[in-house]
Order: sequence, then C-alpha cells, then structure tokens
Amino acid sequence: MKQKTTTKTSYHIPIGPIHPALKEPVFFEFEIDGERIVDVDVKLGHVHRAVEWASRKRNPIQILYIAERICGICSYSHPVAFALAVEDAADIMIPERAEYLRVIQGELERICSHLLWAGVAAHEIGFDTVLFFTWQVRERTLDLTEFLTGNRITKAITMIGGVRRDITKDMLPRIQKDLDYLKECYGKLGKIFLEDKTIKLRSQGAGILTKEDALKLCAVGPTTRASGVKKDVRVDTSYFAYGDLDIDCITPADLTGTVNGDVYDRIIQRLLEVKQSIDLIEQCVDKMPAGDIVAEPKIAKLLAQLKKVNGEGVGRHEAPRGEVIHYVKLDGNDAPFTWKVRAPTYNNILPWIPMLKGEQIADIPIVAASTDPCISCTNRVGIVKDGNKYELTKEQLHKMSVEKTRRLMR
Repeated sequence: MKQKTTTKTSYHIPIGPIHPALKEPVFFEFEIDGERIVDVDVKLGHVHRAVEWASRKRNPIQILYIAERICGICSYSHPVAFALAVEDAADIMIPERAEYLRVIQGELERICSHLLWAGVAAHEIGFDTVLFFTWQVRERTLDLTEFLTGNRITKAITMIGGVRRDITKDMLPRIQKDLDYLKECYGKLGKIFLEDKTIKLRSQGAGILTKEDALKLCAVGPTTRASGVKKDVRVDTSYFAYGDLDIDCITPADLTGTVNGDVYDRIIQRLLEVKQSIDLIEQCVDKMPAGDIVAEPKIAKLLAQLKKVNGEGVGRHEAPRGEVIHYVKLDGNDAPFTWKVRAPTYNNILPWIPMLKGEQIADIPIVAASTDPCISCTNRVGIVKDGNKYELTKEQLHKMSVEKTRRLMR
C-alpha cells in the first residue's frame, strides 16, 4: 500500500520596513501555516533618520529641541535623558526643587502614554467605546500638562541643569483637582480592562513572554515587569527625587498574586503604573522643597561653561515604554563630539518573536500593541501565497481582529 504524503502549506506575510511614522524602520516577516504563526523574523537598520547626525552642528541647548521630537509620546523622556547625559559629562548639579519638578513631568507623561496605549489596545480588539473613554481621561491629563508647561505634547520644559518653569502655590488646587479626577476614573478603567469578559478572552494566554525570555532578550519597561522582572530605573538608580519618594518596582503579582507574562498581565501592569504615577505626583507636591529650578539661568553663560567641558556622560531615564539611554561626548566645541540614543523600542522588538509564535494572524495587532512599540501601524501588508502576491490592508487586518472577538463572544 502506497504511503500517503502530506505537504506543509505555509506562506509569508512581510511587514515593513518603510513607514511614515517609524522612529527606527523595522522589517518583520511572518511564516504562517493556515491561521497559525509558525515563525517570525525581525530585521533592523533599514533607514536612519539622522537625528543624531543633526546634532553635529548644534549646541546642547538646541539639541534639546531635537531630542524632544524623537518621539511624540515620549517628548519629555528623551530631552531629560539627554540633559542627564550632559549634566553627567559637565558635572552639573541640579537644584533639589528641579528634581521634584522633573519627577512630576515624567509621571504625567507616563499617565498620558499608558492611557493612550489602553485606548489603542481596546481599538485593536474592536472596543472603540473603551478607546473613546480612555482618551477622554487622557485629554484631562494633557490639559494638566498644558497648564503646567504651556504645551500639550512638545513641552519644552527641560533645561540642562534643571527645568524652565516652576509650579506656584496658586497652581496646586488645579493639580489636585485633576489628580482626584484621575483617581476616580482609575476605578472605572480597572473594572473595564480587568473584569470585562471579552478583553479577558482576547488577552489571557495570548502573547506570552516568559520571565526567562524577558531576561534573555533584555526587554525593558512594562513589557519586562509584566513578565515578573523587577527592573525599573527609577528604583534601581533613584535618580531625580525618586530616592526621597515611596516607590517600589511593581509587577502584576502585586494585584493578582501570579505572573503569566501575557497580554492581560501587560494590561494590569500599565494600570498599576497609572495609579503609582498619580501617587508619586501627590508625594512630590507634598514634599517639594523651595529653591531654584535651574543651576544656571543665563543660557549664554551655560553654553560657555559647556564649551570648556572635555568628557562623556550617560543619561538613563525610565520612559513610559522602558529605559531610554542617551550618551554624549563633549570635546570643547560648540556641538557635542557625539550623541547616541537607545530608545526602549530597540529592546522590546525581539521579544515579539516568542510572543507571536503560535498565535493566530488575528492576534498580531493586540500582541504587537501590548509592548507599546514606538512604531506606527503599517499601512498595508504584502502577502505571498503559492507564488501569488496580494495585499492585506490595515483595515482588513483590523477587521480580522474584530471578527475573532465576535467569534469568542458567541
């Protein structure tokens, strides 16, 4: 009797690399067997935006504005990490009050980023009502950011040696009012994201990143903490005023007692961090000492001092997505000799591979979004199957995700 042979049928879905909103273009190629993801390949380094190269003709004050535009969501994290690097190289001590003000701005940005992520995650599984609610709450946070800095996104609040604007006593009631609003909404957000049956069905057991893989692949931020790795620059190095505040490295186990490392745990992680950020801002408002907000208020004098510096420095900051690192070398000229940036997305790209293997095509949007990558959605995906190429648009991929949600609810 002739033995029957079976042929493995698989096809590839390439995603990237060119995309209008990519901070660092990435190319992904998925090997699909039916609806199941068999393998994932990730390739980096296709295009460089020349952000660091632009610094070669600009002084450190001018570079602050460039750093602020590396990422629209982390528009505070990058300039403050750059400032930390310059301060390290030039041995500049910032005033104590400025350290507290920097914490407040950093935690406000964390709240804004996590709420934006929560809305996008809800959208990816077809819950646009939740998207609208979370972004409504985020609007209130952006309004508070504008009240404190004059801007909603590119805040221009950071200065080498401190901050540009102070918080006066007459501003405190408005701050507390908005924080009370956030605390009230936090309970609603927790009930929606942690108790809703549909969100549980789509997130529990999906996109698992084990603690071992998180450590091996050097994941950072909420992505690694959701896998049980207690790694947080705010706690590990206690920079700014964090050493004076009551702060611990939190994981999903603080709420549920267990860590699974799935999409659901990454939801828990960010919700816990929103609550933690509110508490940290309140602590800063209560404990913030009086004094100067910048080490050297005269910019011309500051630039003259920096021009005399020969040295290198590193700035590390716990951005909403994880640890961001800026390296600066000053060599006695107007512009730095070199400036290098490592954004958290670089670390959180490779963990996509174990997270996506074994999942369905319809899970790609929510699993990918669960790491909060600083990469915009691809406009379309090119698919090659049996030698024939066709296109899967962003809208079609989103539709597949929504349809899976509906199937699970039947």
